[in-house]
Formats: sequence, C-alpha cells, structure tokens
Amino acid sequence: MKIPSLSVIKKEMSHLRQDELIEVLTTLAKYSKENKELLNYLLFEADFESNYIEKIKVELDEQFAELRVYHPHLLKKQLQKIARILKKNIKYSGIKQTEIELLIYFCLKMIEVKVNFHRYTVMINLLKRQFARIQKVIGELDEDLQNDYNREVDLIQEYVGVEAD
Repeated sequence: MKIPSLSVIKKEMSHLRQDELIEVLTTLAKYSKENKELLNYLLFEADFESNYIEKIKVELDEQFAELRVYHPHLLKKQLQKIARILKKNIKYSGIKQTEIELLIYFCLKMIEVKVNFHRYTVMINLLKRQFARIQKVIGELDEDLQNDYNREVDLIQEYVGVEAD
C-alpha cells in the first residue's frame, strides 16, 4: 500500500468538518505515546516556549538527581535515556534557541555529575556529540544570539577538550 504525500493528506484534511478532524486527531493520539506528546506540545506548550523550556529543565533536574553515579554501566544507560528524551522534546519544539538552551543545560548538568567521564569512552562521546550539535545549531543563529551562548559553550568545550569549528 502506497502512503500518500503530506500535501495530499493535508488537502484531504481540509475537507473534513471540525468534529471529524477532532476524531481523526484523537485516533492518531491513541496509537502512539509520541503522537500524544506532540499534540500536547502543540495544543498547550507551543505558545509558551519559555515555560516549556523550564518544564524540560525541571524534568532533567529530576532525572539527574536519580543518577546512580557509582555504577558506570547504569550511569551510561541513564545518561543515554536522558539524551533520548531530550532529543524528542527538542524535536517537538523545532525552535533553534530552545534546542541550544536545552542542549547546553544537559551538557552543564552532565559536567556537574561528579564522575570523570574521560575514563569512560561512551560517556565522553555522548557529551562530545551533544557539544557538536550545539556548535552546529549555534552556527545557524545570528551573531548576537551566538554571543549570548558563548560563555556556556566555552565551559563545555574546555571540559570536552575539543577545538571549535
């Protein structure tokens, strides 16, 4: 079965009545937790981006508070899980400033963990990947915004030990 393009789906949806559209969206939300989370963002969070960022930061704080730093294998798994959740929340927003703020916050929280990540290749590579994403997204912003984030980026760069692009 060939799935129609997004433009065809959009055109078909424009012909639906409001109650039919609500039914379609409700059905869509039933089949995937991610769809429900995206609808939640679009309906309740998108107009208040700063509140959304703060909610994600609080969630990150809670997850970092639960880390088991004495078990490197569990710590690695927990950090990877936090990074996946963060990536998903960033994808919902799609706003570059939100992405940078959350990535910087994640990296700074990771640096605060009292573990020498340089001993664990997987964990330092996770931090380096997040730092590379920060650099890529910052490069897409105008110069004034880039300067706003420089202090935090320099701190992460110093810890990670990579050269700037």
